[in-house]
Amino acid sequence: MKIRLIYPAWPKLERQTEFNLPPHGPVCFAATVPEDVELAFTDEHVEPIDFDETVDLVAISCMLTCQIPRGWEIADHFRARGIPVIFGGIGTMLHAEETRAHADAVFLGEAEGRFGQVLDDLRRGELRPVYDYQWDFPDIKLVGPARREILNRERYNYRGVQMVDLVHASRGCRFNCFPCCTPYLGGRNFRPRPIEDVVNELATIDNNRLFFVDNSMSQNDQWEKELFRALIPLKKKWVCHPIKDDDEILDLAAAAGCWYVYQAIFDTSDHIRRRVKRLQERGIGVEGTIILGTDAQSEDDIKRLVDFLLEINLDLAEFTILTPFPQTPIRESLAREGRILHNDWRRYTGGEVVFQPAKMSASKLQDLYYYAWDRFYSDCSQNLKMAKLFLKVIEKEKADGTYRHNAPRPGGWAEKRKADC
Repeated sequence: MKIRLIYPAWPKLERQTEFNLPPHGPVCFAATVPEDVELAFTDEHVEPIDFDETVDLVAISCMLTCQIPRGWEIADHFRARGIPVIFGGIGTMLHAEETRAHADAVFLGEAEGRFGQVLDDLRRGELRPVYDYQWDFPDIKLVGPARREILNRERYNYRGVQMVDLVHASRGCRFNCFPCCTPYLGGRNFRPRPIEDVVNELATIDNNRLFFVDNSMSQNDQWEKELFRALIPLKKKWVCHPIKDDDEILDLAAAAGCWYVYQAIFDTSDHIRRRVKRLQERGIGVEGTIILGTDAQSEDDIKRLVDFLLEINLDLAEFTILTPFPQTPIRESLAREGRILHNDWRRYTGGEVVFQPAKMSASKLQDLYYYAWDRFYSDCSQNLKMAKLFLKVIEKEKADGTYRHNAPRPGGWAEKRKADC
């Protein structure tokens, strides 16, 4: 049996430096496919799809809302040739009913311990329309090492620099943030993987730079401390979502190789200023993730927020427009108030206004989105700020003897940018 696993392309954010990371969902799913099944993978971001290929099953993995329409197009093509198609991934879970019209089967939930049933049904020619395991989470101990060997690794680099590998140490999230659909997808219970399993997986990855895609590292203090202690001997360099603002945890994160952190920045408070400073004092960079268009924001508020980011010397900033994705608290609120402008999912990128803001017109918010990107990077482009972050990781690697061939060469792209801004 042969399966072609496909990761559809999606439109990237305007103004953002374009690069491609090796996807996480497909390699985790691949680990649930039995070894006697031939599995081939195509990431449409880095290589074309062979629409003439004949396989026993096409599996389409979708992560984002703006990715799902392209997935439907791909599925329609293969199904027209009589090849069965199954969809999975968190994007599929958000658009399950719509996706059923383009699929022979829709898989909802986490695949560990479950995908064998799909293959048995396929062999009998009896695929079910829906495999619904959404609220039946598997034992977290069943989560094995991702199958990264399916990746065409040479395609995942930026100007010759190998991109980070995506990993996860936990699933679920105890928080319930208003723009986020994570509680619907992974549940409100924090489900950490055994730390030994995480460390063993990381040790096998032939890449010194990693990205923990966990929803938040700051969900259990003791777990966070134990994880960071266990990471220290690996000498990996890693990026993650927020960590706890606690002296011991921050010190352990720095010792464990934390390179930079994605930090949500929602106001100009001293709390945010202090949080960013405390990270940077430990040599940890900060990339701010900033949502524009909340009901509390006026035009002046957004402009002041951008100035604040420059004042606190944020390393990088990623601006997005508040977007009412399916199964989020904010969508429920905006729908109730009649403020959602359309459901053209291709345009739900985070870079386009798709709702009526409270304190300005939709066109004004769109203009402020462009203003934020242009103002923050007016003195130093995003490309160059990224280079500065890479220089920081080079320094860390040289200090502990882990600098290697997949890092930028001395005198190469990153170091040539050292004095540019």
